[in-house]
Amino acid sequence: MTVTEPKPKTPPKRPRRERKESGFVAFRTALTAWLSRPLASFHLVLALTGVLTVIGVVMVLSASSVASYDPKTGSGVYSLFTKHLVFVAIGSVVFWLGLRVKLERIRAMSATATVISLGLLVLVLTPLGSTVNGSQGWFRLGDFTFQPVEAAKVALAFWGAHILVIKYNVIHQWRHLLVPVVPIALLMFALVMLQPDLGGTVTLAVVLLALLWFAGAPKRLFGVILAGGLAGVLVLALIAPYRLQRVMSFLSPDADTSAEGFQANQAKLALADGGFLGKGLGQGASNWGYLPNVQNDFIFALIGEELGLIGCVVVLALFAGVAIVGLRIATRNIDPWIRIVSGTLTVFLVAQAGINIGYVVGLLPVTGVTLPLISYGGTSLVITMLIMGVLANAARHEPEAVAALRTQGPGKFGRLLRLPAPDPYRPPATRKGAARTGAKAARPAPRAARPAPAQERRRSVREPVRRSAARTSTATSRGGAARTTASRGTRSTANRRGHW
Repeated sequence: MTVTEPKPKTPPKRPRRERKESGFVAFRTALTAWLSRPLASFHLVLALTGVLTVIGVVMVLSASSVASYDPKTGSGVYSLFTKHLVFVAIGSVVFWLGLRVKLERIRAMSATATVISLGLLVLVLTPLGSTVNGSQGWFRLGDFTFQPVEAAKVALAFWGAHILVIKYNVIHQWRHLLVPVVPIALLMFALVMLQPDLGGTVTLAVVLLALLWFAGAPKRLFGVILAGGLAGVLVLALIAPYRLQRVMSFLSPDADTSAEGFQANQAKLALADGGFLGKGLGQGASNWGYLPNVQNDFIFALIGEELGLIGCVVVLALFAGVAIVGLRIATRNIDPWIRIVSGTLTVFLVAQAGINIGYVVGLLPVTGVTLPLISYGGTSLVITMLIMGVLANAARHEPEAVAALRTQGPGKFGRLLRLPAPDPYRPPATRKGAARTGAKAARPAPRAARPAPAQERRRSVREPVRRSAARTSTATSRGGAARTTASRGTRSTANRRGHW
């Protein structure tokens, strides 16, 4: 008689939903662990810059092939694409410089950069400047052009943050909060509007608002600024016929589809033709002149036509990543200047992308702002890569990153790019010898730390005077002449201080 051994019971299978949840938990745990690494922000900035630049190169090649061909001048189908590659190469060098130069040196040069930017904004209005698309805001150097307003935006961000950090102790006073940052910014606005360039003025205003926000300005100030800005835009739209036509075409896009509303309507048609998956690279009709300046201001419409909704969502996700990483860098740093600069530059880049995408999809009037790192353009591309380099440099100055780089070495990217080890932040000492913390330095002085009212100051000064008078009377009653003389000197000194 054979005895059969009982078969081992197989464990019950987990439900499919439970396995999916466990996989999501594992992915979230791994992502959280990776983001907690010291150089996570630095690597994210490098990845976002590289991916957006590659997308821009591909889309410029697709958008500019037909517009580049001109048998009269002998330019081939790759002429604009070749120029874009040159700009990418120059921008890569500028990105490396922004990553390698010490932030203390950039801060020290911010005032000089602001003065040079103001000088260039004045010179571009003279016969030395060139007119492109109705705006005299360019310097032409052979086949290349330079737009000084792009450099002025970055200079204003660096210098404005420097001034606001210096005035930390008195920034709660309106005159110290607004002067001299706001007057210099208004001067830049006026010079840019004389070109005229409404898009450049709007992005400069974004830089100013971001500076004041991250410096801790009161919220009611932004209400006043926004009200004044809307009134100014209304006045500028009424005094210039072409601006008024743009506003009217935005309010009634179907009223005249062959004049001012032509580009906006063609952009919407391109997005609709793309559908979910798009027509494929190089297959869009916008390349053949149906959408003017498609490689510059309306390249997002071409992305929607050739890459579909998926391509648009990817681009939006990448710029959302730029916003998250930039604000993460600003939050994790303790140097107040780095905090304000990182936040301001991040808001500026994301706002510029939002304005470009907004008027392509019909949510904003057309203002002629490029899509950062993707649109064709020399000055805008180079300056944007400089901003990304500075953000990467700021990411290496996070306290955990500084500790890791100084103890464990520069790492693979640091050795490849020959990056120096960042110095730890040392807060400047106040007059009383107390160190100011970086978290408080980016905001106005708290109410408890502000100067007390006059009555409280007199009360605080009288108290030591009374104590010294009591000590004087005690010494006199004991008959110590030398001690009495010393106490009188102390009393007279205290009285003089209290009077001051």
